[in-house]
Amino acid sequence: MVKTKPVTMRLSKEADLWVEHEARRTGHPKSAIVASLVEEAARMRRFPGIAFRGPDDDRRAWLPGAGFDVWELIEAYQGMGPVRFREEGDIPERELELALTYYAAYPEKLDQAIAANNTTGEQLEALYPDLFSKA
Repeated sequence: MVKTKPVTMRLSKEADLWVEHEARRTGHPKSAIVASLVEEAARMRRFPGIAFRGPDDDRRAWLPGAGFDVWELIEAYQGMGPVRFREEGDIPERELELALTYYAAYPEKLDQAIAANNTTGEQLEALYPDLFSKA
């Protein structure tokens, strides 16, 4: 478990109302909502051009200019190789470099998404037998 440092802050009335609403909606404590927002904001400032999307339990870094999640670009880059990806891919070099730099900083989360995408049919059937029922 990662140790965190407690922080005291004051939110504007509007921000506090929104955080309170999110806490009720998601069942998460207000501190977890604020921590998640701060983490995303810090990453977006550290890597200008990166944004986040997806549901609360699956927020993913993506490149709005390219239209892809970062893990999707990394998966294609790794699968095709750098030369072929640059020759055949339709991704601006700036977007690719941003994705690679972000990946270098946060490989675990992106590798998890890539691995989940590479789940075989047999693995899915074992995990979700009703999905493949012949009824």
